Amino acid sequence: MLEEKNDNLHEADGKTGIEINDSVANDAIEISDSESLTEDLVTETENELANQGDSHQEALDVITNSNAAESEDETLKERHDIPMQDYNAFSMDALVDELKKLVNIDKVMSVKDHIEEIKKAFLLQYHHLIEEKKEEFLASNPDPNEEFEYHLPLKSKFDEYYNVFREKRNAHFKHLQTNLKTNLDNRLAIVEELKELINPQENIKDTLKHFNELRERWKNAGPIPKDKYNHVWNNYHFHVENFYDYLHLDREARDLDFKHNLELKQKIIARVEELVNDADVNKSFRELQDLHRIWKEEIGPVSKEHRDAIWNQFSELTKKIHDKRELLFESQRANEQKNLEAKKEIIAKIEALGNEKVNSHSQWLVQIQKVEDLRNEFFAAGKVPSEVNEETWAAFKTAVRNFNAFKNSFYKDIKKDQNDNLNKKLALVAKAKELQESTDFQATTPIMKQIQEEWKQIGHVPKKYSDKIWKEFKDACNHYFDKLKEHKSEENSEEVAAFDNKKAYLDVLRAFQLTGEHKTDLDAIKAHIETWKGFGKVPFSRRHIEGKFNKILDALFEKLSLSKKESEMMRFANRLDSLTDSNDTRKLDNEKIFIMRKIEEVQNEIFQLENNIQFFTNTKNAKKENSIVTEVRKNIAIHKESLEVWKDKLKQLRNLGQE
Repeated sequence: MLEEKNDNLHEADGKTGIEINDSVANDAIEISDSESLTEDLVTETENELANQGDSHQEALDVITNSNAAESEDETLKERHDIPMQDYNAFSMDALVDELKKLVNIDKVMSVKDHIEEIKKAFLLQYHHLIEEKKEEFLASNPDPNEEFEYHLPLKSKFDEYYNVFREKRNAHFKHLQTNLKTNLDNRLAIVEELKELINPQENIKDTLKHFNELRERWKNAGPIPKDKYNHVWNNYHFHVENFYDYLHLDREARDLDFKHNLELKQKIIARVEELVNDADVNKSFRELQDLHRIWKEEIGPVSKEHRDAIWNQFSELTKKIHDKRELLFESQRANEQKNLEAKKEIIAKIEALGNEKVNSHSQWLVQIQKVEDLRNEFFAAGKVPSEVNEETWAAFKTAVRNFNAFKNSFYKDIKKDQNDNLNKKLALVAKAKELQESTDFQATTPIMKQIQEEWKQIGHVPKKYSDKIWKEFKDACNHYFDKLKEHKSEENSEEVAAFDNKKAYLDVLRAFQLTGEHKTDLDAIKAHIETWKGFGKVPFSRRHIEGKFNKILDALFEKLSLSKKESEMMRFANRLDSLTDSNDTRKLDNEKIFIMRKIEEVQNEIFQLENNIQFFTNTKNAKKENSIVTEVRKNIAIHKESLEVWKDKLKQLRNLGQE
């Protein structure tokens, strides 16, 4: 039967065949002519299929299948307007952004393939991330009763956008299925009415009018299911051809129609010849699909003498474009093979990292970053041949999993250290809580500051305890220092009074005059110092008054005939009293470090000067000491005197610590 042979007819738009009108009908002759138009139409269809040849069949089948799918849902055609990108090379954030953009396109089927590719690429990376997080969780949480949970906000966004697409797609399918069934019923009804047109009892003019009405209804009937497409189309054409045979149009009208159809098909061939040379192969192929549709659906038959030749020409050009498309696919497959080699190399690098011995957390951070960079390279490397895609992905996952297992074994070993650190910090928390209510501020404050320093020196603890114990420790320390602050506020009135007294006493000191008697003046200055100390501490913000007091003392010491050492030691004693009153052990420690460094500097300077003296004494004129040597010796004496002063200061400072 015809419907079994002609399986490459396409979209039912009602344009195939010759327009029948009253003038043509009036020129019709008897039905007894031995050569009918129907035979020509049927023969052309069969010959076209028979002459395709095995070499062209694949190219024609590709066109046929594409057109059949697009005939069912015309929005599929528009998928070519949106470039299909290599979504495997996108990051997860970029995939979500692309999905958000595509779901806002109204014609849902035009983006269906793109969104499904995005979904595969996103889930591939997401599942890989979840596996990594789960392995990390199991490594740090050996408790089997604790369940793994990980929430990725980006996954929620992805699901939200994909659900919008799915709802739009389901609504589209529901609407489409309803229309397809209705359209199929309408077209089958039209075919049944065509069968009934061949009735010698009716007026030919009325019959032609009815026929044209059926053709118009057919043109507007809409798409039908693709699995019914060829069968329904072939039935329709078969009965249209029977009707032409019944009418037996005159030979002149038929030849004119053949000529017109030949011209149209020659134009199509000319356009296909241009497409053969077009650099954009995919665009050429899509236009070729449309030209095949027009050839089959909109243009009628040609005369027998041209029929085979023109179809063969069209078929040969179709094969050329198909071959170019295959070459393009071969090039893409070659790129996919390169991508495969690149991914194999990346996998090998990850495997190598999974065998490198690393002994510190900082080194592991470097290794982890390397794997993360390689992981990004893997996803950016592009597609691989589909037949090895699963195998390549499995090898990548295995390499990453082995690296993580190797990494986790290291962190299991340091887990004991973290637990030890936890115990140390818990002991400090207990100590801080014990002292937080203390009112012996002079004794407790240094201890609280010390345990704060100890806390900083202790390393990491298990993450799940970190925030909790830090909060407990911080709260205890804050509680104590808040109380200390309140206590200082209560003492503030005494400090203000001390400041007022000292400020007034500065005028007394400025008016003080030396008598010229060394011992008397020295005792008087010492008495002033003791009086000054007796006033007590001043507010921290007003401690500049101590500097003014020291300046007056310095001026008095200069007027006294004291040795430099005595003067320096008295100033230092006064400074120590000031540091001691501040209750700041750090300042005393800093002072000690400063003095020890000065001692070292002076000793080095003395050593250098003595070396210089040794050099001069070994020269020819050693017996006659020149002015340079004399000056160096003076310098050595000055430095030694200075060294003694610094040593005495250090001794006094150390004695202070033993009191």
